[in-house]
Amino acid sequence: MSQYLDATQFRAEFPALTDTVHLASCSQGALSSRLAYSLQEIGFSMRDKGAPWGLWMAEVEWARERFARLIGAFPHEIAILSCASEAAFQVASSLDWSRRAEIITSDLEFPSIAHVWLAQAQRGARVLVAADTGENIDAEAYAAVINESVNLVSIPLVTYRNGARLPVEEVIQLAHERGARVFVDAYQAAGVMPINVRELGCDYLVSGSLKYLLGLPGIAFLYVRDGLAHQRDPELTGWFGRTNPFAFDTRLLDFPDDARRFETGTPPVPSAYAANAGFDLIERVDLNAVQIHVSALAEELAERLAAAGERVASPAGFRGPQVAIEDDDPNALAEQLAARRIVTAPRGNLLRLSLHYYNDRSDLDTVVDAISACRKA
Repeated sequence: MSQYLDATQFRAEFPALTDTVHLASCSQGALSSRLAYSLQEIGFSMRDKGAPWGLWMAEVEWARERFARLIGAFPHEIAILSCASEAAFQVASSLDWSRRAEIITSDLEFPSIAHVWLAQAQRGARVLVAADTGENIDAEAYAAVINESVNLVSIPLVTYRNGARLPVEEVIQLAHERGARVFVDAYQAAGVMPINVRELGCDYLVSGSLKYLLGLPGIAFLYVRDGLAHQRDPELTGWFGRTNPFAFDTRLLDFPDDARRFETGTPPVPSAYAANAGFDLIERVDLNAVQIHVSALAEELAERLAAAGERVASPAGFRGPQVAIEDDDPNALAEQLAARRIVTAPRGNLLRLSLHYYNDRSDLDTVVDAISACRKA
């Protein structure tokens, strides 16, 4: 008997899916029984023990260890932060732009991260944008702008915009050959794709629990490669960014050598509980099987939508766990689908339909038929 949950067993962990089609994991994962229980659990801990900080910090450390294991890292390579923006800022503020002043990004970057890079202009950095073909971007587009003046290359593993899988491995190799560091945004991949930072070779990687990792907003995990030289200390700090947070020394500003140097204040305890609820489920599946399942659904969904006359914006052969369609008013379409208990995620001129291991072909039938009905209404 397999130690892993199959797709049907995994779906059973999400009771709401009996009457709802959840296609918005790119924004927020579906509510599992375990997540609902975790929220009760932290409430009970307050009622029962008042302020059990030892228990809560153990929950935070458990989340750190589990994320490290998920991506093939060590716990000391993981910093606990609140969101991708904070993680990007911590990385950017720790870099010296006086000698290598350029940052490479693209229009497929999530705006919250791109804005952090743009703000570095105040410290002398220059942002260059790799040419975007509209649907996807290839390694050559990055090669055209990565040179010996580049300090940091930022690239999402899967773009939030249309679910395209980017050539991260090739870009990392190219950047390292030219002396640049690489920051990878894995928010749209962690939980539905196997990730191994040793194989990727990236210097930084960020993800959080609210999307495919099946938790809630408020907690993010920043991987910082062991042994990476620190160009300068991060600008944002706090008592958890100290070598010994519980020394309570107001006159000592010491930074650990590992990823914890990027941490700030008290960690997000409720979100750590939620993150561990998500890890409870993610650790019970074979992520290779998850990727195969999700990829097959994504390909079928894209084909069926295209056959129905929809403008599919996700490039064939490069899709992650999401299929996006173009629409003149995706918010209105999302509202129409929501009235039919189909949860989607509109962004810009696209309606994003994202898939997880809990989705099945019946969900495809429902959404394709519903979109067709909305078009005719």
